[in-house]
Parts: sequence; structure tokens; C-alpha cells
Amino acid sequence: MLNWSFTRSNQITDLSGPDGTSISTTPPEPAHTPQKPKIAIALGGGAARGWAHIGVLRALDEEGIEVGMIAGTSIGALVGGCYLAGKLDELEAFARSLTVRRIAGLLDFAIGGGGLFGGLRLTKRMQEHLEGLSIEGLDRPFIAVATEVHSGHEVWLEKGSLITAIRASYALPGIFEPIKANGRTLIDGALVNPVPVSVCRAHEQQLVVAVNLNYDLYGRSAVVKHSAGAESMDAPAKEPPHHSRLGMTGVMVQAFNIIQDRISRARLAGDPPDLALHPKLNDIGLSEFHRAGEAIDRGYLEAKARLGEIQRMQEALVR
Repeated sequence: MLNWSFTRSNQITDLSGPDGTSISTTPPEPAHTPQKPKIAIALGGGAARGWAHIGVLRALDEEGIEVGMIAGTSIGALVGGCYLAGKLDELEAFARSLTVRRIAGLLDFAIGGGGLFGGLRLTKRMQEHLEGLSIEGLDRPFIAVATEVHSGHEVWLEKGSLITAIRASYALPGIFEPIKANGRTLIDGALVNPVPVSVCRAHEQQLVVAVNLNYDLYGRSAVVKHSAGAESMDAPAKEPPHHSRLGMTGVMVQAFNIIQDRISRARLAGDPPDLALHPKLNDIGLSEFHRAGEAIDRGYLEAKARLGEIQRMQEALVR
């Protein structure tokens, strides 16, 4: 006869045969499958090219690669904030609906302010979907990078109004008015940290993926020796045919992006990500927001092509 003994939960704890020999009946422990680490994403600035971030995030979601944290600069903050707020569908629909005429209708000229445009119409559109949301209310960490205009300090916005943080991060100098928050006057974060890998590193993230939108914008930095020969003011400008004439706003944006490109190269060299994604966007102008569909598709294709690398890095961390 077998002798059975039970715990209070009626689970078998001991089984003895007729000769008193103990027979183990403890079920084997289920094999523990280590969880793949979530990735942290640094979404860089790049004006209209930033719609590519939407495609990158779509590709990651499709593959089931979990995002554990987002640090965003400028339009990277806009896309990253909307993604973590569960509003990526709405943002994509808005981006794909843009035409040159609709973009002009969203820009409200500001007279006597710190920028050409006040941004109130854009803010109103954001309020339709993000009103009342706070950064700390998101289900994952989110940091928007801005610049304090008086001190030049890099400011990490990780608490408070999500809309205010996004607006501060994309307040391009001379274009959008600075944002005042808690006694600070904030402008575009791309002035100090265009691709915020360092923010993810500071939060001790295991696997950091960066999305650099301007990698192919200017090519390698170079010094050109050139003669400063005088030309008649009446003579037509001798510009290569592929260079269009720049207005005041175009010059400001172009100058800003040169600064952004040089800073991002220096910062990424000193603090590189585990993987950098470089969507092919060199033919999309920085103000061509109406080409959102193309930018989104190219971001998607770049991420899809690199998914295997991300997965291999995740697997290496759980071995």
C-alpha cells in the first residue's frame, strides 16, 4: 500500500512505497525563459525628416520589439511623446494629410515675439489629442531635450505637461517663439543634443538605438580653401544650378542644421549608441513637411532592414 501525505493545499509532498522507499513526485520546475531586454530609443531632430520616426516605431511594433524608454529632441520629441501617449495613429494621419497649403494655414505669424511664428495653431491641434497628459503619467519613461536660452544649458524635461515639453523641444530659434516653463526660457534641444543617446545612457539603459535623420545631409566635414575675389554687386550670382536661392527663413534653417550636424557628430563619437539607424532622406528638404508619406516609408524600411541586428543584440544580453 502506498502512503500519501498532503499539504493543506492538497498537493502531494511525499510518496512512499511498501518498503518505505521515498519516491519523489515533485514536478520539475518549468524552464525559465529569460525576457529580452527592452530597447531605449534616441529620436533625433531633423525638421520634416522627422516623420521617418513614425515608420521606425511602426516596424519595431510589428516585430514585437518592446520600447522601454524614449528620449527625443525636436521633432523626435513630438513623435516619441505621441507614441508613448498612444496617439501615433492620429499623428500619422495628421502628417500624411499635410499639403503646402495646409502647412501655411497652421503657421501663425507673431509680431514682436522671439520667433516668426507663435505656434498657437499647432498647439491647438496637439491639444485635441494630448490635452491634460503629463510626462509622468505615461507608462514608460520619456524625456524631451530642450535648451535654456540664457545659460545655454541642456534641459531634460521629464515631468510636467507633455505638450509644453514637446513645444519647448522643437522651438527652432528665430522660427518658433521660445517656451517659458518654470522660470526658464526654452528653445530647440538640437542646439545642444541633436540625437540624445546620452540621455538614455544616463538612465542606465542596456540597449540604446539611435535614429539619426541628418547622417547623409552634409557628408564628412571638410575645409575648403577658396579665393575671396571681389565680384560686382550687379553681377548675377554664380551658384551651381542645383542650389536654389535661399530666403531669410531658409538661411536660418540651413545654418541651424549645419550646427546640429556638427554637434551630433561630435556627441555621437564620444557617446555612441549600440545601433544607429540612418533612414535615406537626403532628397527630402528640411521644410518639406508635406512629404510625410515618403519619410515614414523610408524610416520603416530602414528599421525593417536592421531588425535582425537589434534582435541579435537583445539575445546576446540574455545569455
